[in-house]
Amino acid sequence: MGDAQKIDALHARHMDRAIALALRGAGLVSPNPMVGCVIVSDADAIVGEGWHEGPGAPHAEVGALADAGEKARGATAYVTLEPCNHHGRTGPCTEALIEAGVAEVIYAMDDPNPLAAGGADRLRTAGIKVYGGVGEESARHVNRAWLHFIANKRPYVVGKTAMTLDGRIATASGESQWITSEESRKAGHHLRAAADAIIAGAGTIIADDPALTARTDRGIDTPLRIVLDSTARTAPGAKVYERSDIVGQGGALLATTDAAPASRLSAFKEMGVDILVLPADDAGRPDLHALLCALHARNIVSVLVEGGGEVLGGFFDADLLDEIDMFIAPKLFGGGKPAFGGDGVERLTEADRFSFQQMKTDGPDFRFKGVRRKEGA
Repeated sequence: MGDAQKIDALHARHMDRAIALALRGAGLVSPNPMVGCVIVSDADAIVGEGWHEGPGAPHAEVGALADAGEKARGATAYVTLEPCNHHGRTGPCTEALIEAGVAEVIYAMDDPNPLAAGGADRLRTAGIKVYGGVGEESARHVNRAWLHFIANKRPYVVGKTAMTLDGRIATASGESQWITSEESRKAGHHLRAAADAIIAGAGTIIADDPALTARTDRGIDTPLRIVLDSTARTAPGAKVYERSDIVGQGGALLATTDAAPASRLSAFKEMGVDILVLPADDAGRPDLHALLCALHARNIVSVLVEGGGEVLGGFFDADLLDEIDMFIAPKLFGGGKPAFGGDGVERLTEADRFSFQQMKTDGPDFRFKGVRRKEGA
């Protein structure tokens, strides 16, 4: 291995560690990006680590510099995102790096937010060596939802379904709990914990009465729970609308239309449920484009669409799914309710919308993760 290859491998190793640190902020930092940072001495030893832990908390660089202390002077900082160059809830990371006396900054991707960009130029002006693009592909993947939110002015939409081999989410009688294994359900809770909001339709709420909370090793997370209910026919006392004292409680949002009776909406208001009246689509359901526009205005970066089949089919038909997670149990129903309702595609060429990766769960099920082929759509 030549010297250049050794240097590239060294940079990749340290950036991989910074990316791993960034992932500790999954589900905690929105509407900010996940960022990790390591400080490396000239002896190739990591002397400081940090990651962004949440809005208002110190940025990754500040945390890593505090961890490194005086060892940061003359060291190299590896950061997954170009250091910010603006005053927000916290001060500019560029000034913290300059004051600490680092000699070099290596970052993965440019900051697309015009309010925070320009950090690389500021560091160069201060005499610090700066290199960008190291580990960029991995860093962009970690923050794909945030990058999509910035570029497209709407949340990143992830669809999730648990189904049989023949694509059913319930039997002919409506029985659906549980199709997939405990291991698959655990993975589904991690998807919930990573999202800012969870969307379900009125049919799912009435049939299953889910709480839509995320139960993981770090406890119970409660993202914003959104129910699509054009006539407010769900019960105000359903679990999804319950209030609690959980830290980070996202609350509940009833997305409805003018067809909902005022008396029904009053009952939800008394429960403390937020109400969003949207224009109706041709089928009389809340318009999904209008919903995502409203969620963007509320700084909702990512949403998880859990169903049921008509809701998932609606997002699919509207070409609003950016990613899809399908948990498939080795079972056959031979009838029942399909995982995707709606109109579907008319031509085979339209069915090649996602690039799929097959994964095995810890249990008996299979998992397919698909990411839309057209980036930034």
